Amino acid sequence: MAITDVGAYTHLTEADIEALGVELDAIRRDIEESLGERDAAYIRRAIIFQRALEVTGRMLIGVSRSRTGWLVGTASLAFAKCVENMEIGHNVSHGQWDWMNDPEIHSTTWEWDMVAVSAQWRYSHNYRHHMFSNVVGVDDDLGFGIMRITRDEPWQPVHLLQPLRNLLLAAIFEWGIALHGVHSERDRAEGDTARVKRERKKLIRKIARQGVKDYALFPALSGRRWRRTLAANAAANLVRNLWTYVVIFCGHFPDGAEKFTAEALDEESRAEWYLRQMLGAANIDAGPLLAFSTGNLCYQIEHHLFPDLPSNRLAEVAVRVRAVCEKYDLPYTSGSLVRQYLLTLRTIHKLALPDRFLTATSHDAPETASEQKFAWPGRSVTLGSGARCKATDCCAPERIPRGPA
Repeated sequence: MAITDVGAYTHLTEADIEALGVELDAIRRDIEESLGERDAAYIRRAIIFQRALEVTGRMLIGVSRSRTGWLVGTASLAFAKCVENMEIGHNVSHGQWDWMNDPEIHSTTWEWDMVAVSAQWRYSHNYRHHMFSNVVGVDDDLGFGIMRITRDEPWQPVHLLQPLRNLLLAAIFEWGIALHGVHSERDRAEGDTARVKRERKKLIRKIARQGVKDYALFPALSGRRWRRTLAANAAANLVRNLWTYVVIFCGHFPDGAEKFTAEALDEESRAEWYLRQMLGAANIDAGPLLAFSTGNLCYQIEHHLFPDLPSNRLAEVAVRVRAVCEKYDLPYTSGSLVRQYLLTLRTIHKLALPDRFLTATSHDAPETASEQKFAWPGRSVTLGSGARCKATDCCAPERIPRGPA
């Protein structure tokens, strides 16, 4: 099942964990102290590039008479929407560029180009997801409320539809994020019905604005070619949804991205929080172009450790984080985009079935593991809550690695 004691799972002492925290704090401090004009220029160039790409795409769609021109224009528009969503909207809303004190490029003022309301997303994502990442029953992003990603969630017959739900979520991902955000605001309101109504109205206004822009205004400006523009906008939004879904899922649900029980949060120190973030995320092996296309979320481990550090610095942070993982014999989960996505699909389809059809143990499965997998007959593992687990025959001494990698 999920991890309750990160120290027991990683075989680190309290002193080791605190030392690890000191090293990670030093990485954060070094990056913060070195931020400057080079970083500010990066995000400004990214915004200029994205806007130029969008204008170019829309002009090709509206002016070109050939199918090739329409395809190139639609592809340009789709890429522009991906860049705006991930490298710009996601990262600006994380506060990665707030240190610039630019009133436009700021987490409190940026509104991204999709139906979700940025302010609602900031609470559901920046706080609820990043603070409690992969904690079962606490992190709403763990399966997004419609999929079973860990055996800690009891199987129900509705989970048989999980593969179809996964396809639907991929196609309408921006709508899932929008509803996710407003539902989090409902929970945050704690019964304040007036506030809930205000948040719902904000979402409705944002949906209306996006709908008019993509499906009424731009098609109308195209005159007799309105069908081409309408189709191009719908296709670009679909591509953006699919790409965002793939990147997010590959960073959170492949093998090696561990899950945690709520008990793991009890008296959790800053260093233990760091350790949980390192265990709960997965990276994508990427070159500069793919990294930019993912909003640098190919460095998901580093992003979860330092969510408010500028995305253009995560590549250099990754070198130091990997060295820390090697020093403390910790896993550094990374793989190609195709591999990470196939592993994620395997988990989604596998956990759609009742547990009786699964062969791996609930404590040592590819998609879910706990500290109890390091036990063997005659030995028990002490959990963070003080409870003790009796070892089972599935955990033999020869299967105990030096660390959890």
